[in-house]
Amino acid sequence: MIRPGSALTKQKQKRLVAPKVAPGKRAEASKPDLHEFLNNCDYVGAITLLEFEKKTREERPNLLMWLAFSYFHNGDYKKALDAYEEASNKDKNPDMPLYKACCFYALCQYQEAEDVAKLAPDSPLKSRILFHTAHKRNDETSMMTQHQKLSDSKEDQLCLAAIQYLRSHFQDATDIYKRLLVEDREHWALNVYIAFCYYKLDYYDVALEILQTYLANYPHSITAVNLKACSHYQLYNGKAAESELKVLQQASNSGNIFQEHDLLQHNLVVFRNGENALQVLPPLLDIIPEARLNLVIFHLRTEEVMEAYNLIKDLEPAVPREYILKGVVFAALGQRTGSREHLKLAQQLFQLVGASASECDTIPGRQCMASCFFLLRQFEDVLVYLKSIKPYFTNDDDFNWNYGIACAAAGDYKEAKEALLQIQNEKYRAEFCYLSWLSRCYIMSNEPAQAWETYFRMDTSNESFNLLHLIANDCYKMGQFYYACKAFDVLERLDPDPEFWEGKRGAAVGVFQRCVAGKESYDKLQEVVNLLRSTNNPQVDYMINRVMKKWAKDNRVKLE
Repeated sequence: MIRPGSALTKQKQKRLVAPKVAPGKRAEASKPDLHEFLNNCDYVGAITLLEFEKKTREERPNLLMWLAFSYFHNGDYKKALDAYEEASNKDKNPDMPLYKACCFYALCQYQEAEDVAKLAPDSPLKSRILFHTAHKRNDETSMMTQHQKLSDSKEDQLCLAAIQYLRSHFQDATDIYKRLLVEDREHWALNVYIAFCYYKLDYYDVALEILQTYLANYPHSITAVNLKACSHYQLYNGKAAESELKVLQQASNSGNIFQEHDLLQHNLVVFRNGENALQVLPPLLDIIPEARLNLVIFHLRTEEVMEAYNLIKDLEPAVPREYILKGVVFAALGQRTGSREHLKLAQQLFQLVGASASECDTIPGRQCMASCFFLLRQFEDVLVYLKSIKPYFTNDDDFNWNYGIACAAAGDYKEAKEALLQIQNEKYRAEFCYLSWLSRCYIMSNEPAQAWETYFRMDTSNESFNLLHLIANDCYKMGQFYYACKAFDVLERLDPDPEFWEGKRGAAVGVFQRCVAGKESYDKLQEVVNLLRSTNNPQVDYMINRVMKKWAKDNRVKLE
């Protein structure tokens, strides 16, 4: 439905060419023709004419009905409803409640639409309205009742196809539209409806091809051009999509068509990667279904997880994309708050998509299964799915993050290090999770100096203390005693815990042992001796003077 102030037809007004008259003669002013306005879809012109006639009390059959009709098609549903109310006082048309019901439906007042429609005598239009209101109210029983009343007429079949589309049964909707197109090849709008279905089925190139038939006849159709732009966005990027919309601005008589049309405003937010999302999307939540999903994505990108959760928690997913987005939000909230319940729900949502017959062999389906196993901490299984789609994500920071951590958790530290080093996002690279996993990969790949350098570049904080703890223990475990000793020395200075002295002492002995075996330079032994002297412990004197110095003297090694 078109919202007030956002009518497509406002952009289609034709400029009337002044009639040619002979020089010296005065042109006679002719009264505009209502049907000419309506044929040209110039509803603003029609409204202006009818309002004038109403004000001057000119006689025109069904003036209020025409005025309501024009208001409705211009997107001014409240004014259309008022006009029908006024007309009902003079005209006892039995279908008047149905026209009012259409206005209520367009205003998203579905219960009111149904109540008013029931006042009218039975008719195909009444069945169609009640079918749609039942769908909006999730009343399956009423839907079945109205479904059985539908005939094979074009209007009823279009109504059924629309319901199938709204219920995400895109293939069923496509079949109906194709059948109708065979019966009437010149019903051009059917091409747009079919293109919409193919777009929803992710066949963007097919949607573009079918759309071209309609655009050849109506090149400035906002709906068709917008769909073309969306297909370009899915196939290419936001810049390519936005360039497709320029044809609308060039053909428009108004200042800025994008500010006058809700759908274009909404999609520009998406094309521009969330720009003006908080201004544009909230008023559209109950009008454009995708607005809610895109606002959720915006909140996730800005790390406002609770806002994203509040928007999506009551959404009943109908298509894979909605299941995935809800799973991502639940996973983010679970990790943020430590809620096992939300992590479990996220894992189940990912599994539903990844294990479904229609999605199991798609890239999103495999990502879902990887996410499911990630939350279950089954990293070998995670890698099975991530490796199968790795060629499609060579420079994707999010993929490299997940792949790197999964490899590290599974013990493949060399592969993990390569993946983590490919991440370019500075925000990701500054996170403790990234730094700690990368440091572990360096240590396990026998590059402890790189891990020490990573710590050295950090500011003093709880996170740097925790990283130091990881380096100390991992280096000790891997026999890299020199860096373990350095790390335990700093830990001991920061926190005089006996455990850190024991670690430092053991690492110092390890360095000495490697020197004795000829596997470590004597310079490092000297450094370790200096580190030991910084500790006020009676064991230090024995270790240095009775053990290390004695060995150094016997082997002619200079040790101060």
